[in-house]
Amino acid sequence: MRTTAAASAALTIIPSVAMGKKLGHLAPSDTLNVALIGAGNQGSGDITSICKPEVADATPNAFAMSAKPGTEKLVAVCDVDWGYGPVQGTFGKFPSAKKYKDWRIMFDEMGKSIDAVVVATADHNHANPTATAMTLGKHVYCEKPLTHTIYESRLLTKLAAKYDLATQMGNQGSSTDGVRQACAWAWAGEIGEVRKVDVWSARPIWPQGLDTPTDIEKVPATLDWNLWLGHMPHRAYNKAYHPWNFRGWWDFGTGAFGDMACHNMHPVYKVLGLGYPTSVQGQSTTLKKDACPHAQIVKMIFPARPNLPNMAMPEVEVTWYDGGFHAMIPQVLPEGKIWQGEGCAIYGTKDTLVLGSHGSAPYLLSGRTPKSPEVLRVVPDNNHYLDWVSACKNPDLRKKTASHFGEAGPFNEIVLMGVLAVRLAKLGKILQWDGPNMQFTNITADEKVSTWSEMFDIGKMMAAANSAAKAGAGAKPAAPPAAMPGMPGFHDPSERNAKEFVASLVKHDYLNGFKLPDMPA
Repeated sequence: MRTTAAASAALTIIPSVAMGKKLGHLAPSDTLNVALIGAGNQGSGDITSICKPEVADATPNAFAMSAKPGTEKLVAVCDVDWGYGPVQGTFGKFPSAKKYKDWRIMFDEMGKSIDAVVVATADHNHANPTATAMTLGKHVYCEKPLTHTIYESRLLTKLAAKYDLATQMGNQGSSTDGVRQACAWAWAGEIGEVRKVDVWSARPIWPQGLDTPTDIEKVPATLDWNLWLGHMPHRAYNKAYHPWNFRGWWDFGTGAFGDMACHNMHPVYKVLGLGYPTSVQGQSTTLKKDACPHAQIVKMIFPARPNLPNMAMPEVEVTWYDGGFHAMIPQVLPEGKIWQGEGCAIYGTKDTLVLGSHGSAPYLLSGRTPKSPEVLRVVPDNNHYLDWVSACKNPDLRKKTASHFGEAGPFNEIVLMGVLAVRLAKLGKILQWDGPNMQFTNITADEKVSTWSEMFDIGKMMAAANSAAKAGAGAKPAAPPAAMPGMPGFHDPSERNAKEFVASLVKHDYLNGFKLPDMPA
């Protein structure tokens, strides 16, 4: 009896949150203790949709994609730049949350007090804190794209399965009525079988196609530049990279494709039950050494999948456009409809299904509005954020959130494989993809690839000639190149061994003291 009494007394002083974690779930009445890693624009919006601001009149952030306020408690906030306006705004809304610059120190000091983590850093820093949090038993909401490399996506997929945690990628449209309606129509047989799909985005809305900065700027006193770089090779600070502009650089982002395909291609992935593509080819405007191009087109071929009762699933071609390119406008649109700047068109043998940005406002090109039974789980209030919160508290929902890592991980691999195709466009071939083994099968061991086109920039050559002309007749003309592409004697300084280059992009090295958790079996 003394033993039982002592145990009972001990239980009375353990916080309910800690008990919930020990038992594998929280009671619905309990409040999650949440940590935020990356408190800038997107992170500030995400966290106000998950946690209740402490300041009553806190201004809603434009990046919050839910009208319903958050319900949980923010106990820690981590960002490498305490002087960035949106970060300061987050600090102001949650004054009691402990502030950090290094997420590793945050976990060391507060790991036992944290139940769930929101990750909204630059793309290259998504995987490491997310994976580490999962090994510590923390539920994770991670912004899109889920990771920067294919290997990282596979790792998060396996970690989620191993630790049975609530996870969610930040493609918020996956929880809304649009995707559910699209699946209901398609799976009921309303559009027939699909062999062709177009997906597009008007982005980028940040600079892309830039030359690599050569000047060295002073690092702001409020920014830890080394922590921002994380495991990527060191380079001098420049405002071209941070704040905001990271998406336009290969080392830190994935361009418009990696950013918006997670939103606009997801309905296609869901409606058609896509797995790994078998082949891909990409093309773009001028490739720069370090910057993503202005515009890209990527075509993927997906093999046939098992048929549904009312819908055949043959091989399908999916084409992506961005940077101003989009699918061709149909001859006739339903009354009141315009060909939107963001979205997708799923061309069936019976009808064409069109959706807007983030899978919104679906309609059939015929103008019909058939009534079809629901086939997907209805997310309460269409709230991507609070549905994840519910899954943190209820183990039965762990694999039911709209973009849990078991689904988001494989989908993100498809997106990143398309990014690889653009970077390998100069191989001049249709690349054959082995999804399970994360490799292209038709790149030979000694094959070379040019990874950028800066030395062929005709605009620069014309500008240089114009400057020389303005300098006067006495100016010495620039020497012509010794050879042009395809001519004997031509040397391409960007040429790399293609197989090694692909391997480095599928799984890049972790440097500067950072290390990923091991891949589960």
